[in-house]
Amino acid sequence: MKQLFQHIKGDRAIWAIVAILAIFSFMPVYSASTNLVYVVGNGSTLGHLIKHIVLLIAGFAIIYGVHKVPYRYFSGGSVLMLPIVVLLLVITLAQGTVIGGANASRWIRIPFVGIGFQTSTLAALVLMVYVARYLAKNKEKVIAFKDSLLQLWLPVGVVLMLILPANFSTTAMVFSMVLLLSFIGGYPIKYILYVLGMGLFGLLFFILVAKAFPDAMPNRVQTWESRIDGFLSGEKKENYQVEKAKIAIATGGVVGKGAGKSIQKNFLPQSSSDFIYAIIVEEFGLVGALSVIFIYFLLLFRILIAAKKATTIFATLLVIGVGLPIIFQAIINMAVAVNLFPVTGQTLPLISSGGTSIWMTCFALGMILSVSASKNETEETILDDNPLDILHETID
Repeated sequence: MKQLFQHIKGDRAIWAIVAILAIFSFMPVYSASTNLVYVVGNGSTLGHLIKHIVLLIAGFAIIYGVHKVPYRYFSGGSVLMLPIVVLLLVITLAQGTVIGGANASRWIRIPFVGIGFQTSTLAALVLMVYVARYLAKNKEKVIAFKDSLLQLWLPVGVVLMLILPANFSTTAMVFSMVLLLSFIGGYPIKYILYVLGMGLFGLLFFILVAKAFPDAMPNRVQTWESRIDGFLSGEKKENYQVEKAKIAIATGGVVGKGAGKSIQKNFLPQSSSDFIYAIIVEEFGLVGALSVIFIYFLLLFRILIAAKKATTIFATLLVIGVGLPIIFQAIINMAVAVNLFPVTGQTLPLISSGGTSIWMTCFALGMILSVSASKNETEETILDDNPLDILHETID
């Protein structure tokens, strides 16, 4: 055991929190997967649990591998990866799947493996690192808005425009996180307001185009409207998912019905992913609900500590940029389950089933642990790295 811990670097508390969330997820995923088995007719409950465990093991391997990489490589790596994720997003839009007649262009199929990959999660991670790099590089400079439009906001805008047609919630979350990171990184507030206005105008323009040409992006704007209307109307004709989630939460009580004894898992769609928090509340009650919230806020606390202890500006912004979206996503998922937010489709990090979400979360955590494991670095060493030099060094 001592030899194992010798190879694990970085914040041990973060390692422990991730392990707790992963182990805890076994029971909710196993329990909630009965919906997929008996209602959808997909596989077996044991099969879904084994798949989830395998994905988590692969996730821990990602964390371990990434946290061994000096964090300065992520700076140049984001520049190299940005054109790649743009290409992947274009391919995703062009070859996305259609489920039940609705546009679900979020996934691409990995050749020869047969595994689906949600490209928007990778794009969001790369984009946050790229923004952290830009802000750190220009921290001591007077930023001209025209220059930043080309160097910062053009890449951000391209990525978000490619994500938006298939995934509004991810687009909104990433845009919010980019603006928050820009504020923390010292980007002028008046420029942030300009960008916010441009983003809202771009969204309005997209909606108008989608309304004018409904065949180009079928069902997307209508889906957004129905979710928002269902959330704001306050009528009894609620979204079916939200109604079942509220029943699950209401019947959970203080200590819950017990592990595996959820009733609503048999009626609640996406009970093992988007609405798994409702199943947790039903089975583990208020105690389980508050415990999960506490663990995520403990993770937030450790992320902020890692950011504070970072030795360079880039390291600090990197930790905040890839760490806060994990917590923000968890808050959104739980808020949707208790009907505080409209349905978004965001998973509960490290607990919900799903490969891409788990792996990208683990990649982000690996970056954070790489920073917390680092010794003294200089900002010049990190930001003056040529991305091509990093590529050559990695290959060698």
